Amino acid sequence: MTNQNQNQKEENQNINSKDFLIGSLIGGIVGASLALIFAPKSGRELRSDLNQGAHYVKDRANEWKDVAYEKGSEWRDYAKEQSQQLGQTVSERSQDLTSKLKETKDTIQEKISKDEDPEKAAEEVAQAIEEAAKAVEEENDTNRS
Repeated sequence: MTNQNQNQKEENQNINSKDFLIGSLIGGIVGASLALIFAPKSGRELRSDLNQGAHYVKDRANEWKDVAYEKGSEWRDYAKEQSQQLGQTVSERSQDLTSKLKETKDTIQEKISKDEDPEKAAEEVAQAIEEAAKAVEEENDTNRS
């Protein structure tokens, strides 16, 4: 119970800190805007300052756009590479599984084609099926890891 109360207090502090930072940022922007508007400058100087600020914001936005585009390209390439590797792994695993199932089928047919005791043949077939099922489970476990 004590840990839960502590966690709630920490969450409340984090939320309060975030709210404070957001409020400070908004207050700073509003304060700077009002300072520019009500500063004892001529209209020409004020327009010049606002124009410089707008250019600065525009330049920063372009820089952020370029960074975002670059990161997006990196993530796209990474995702493409990972999907190719995953596809190759799935293909290899399915080929292995297919060959194991074919071997099991051949073993079953071989056991059936021999004129052995039907009960013994059925037991061997059941054992072969269990082995194949275990192999499939092992393959699934390694694919999930």
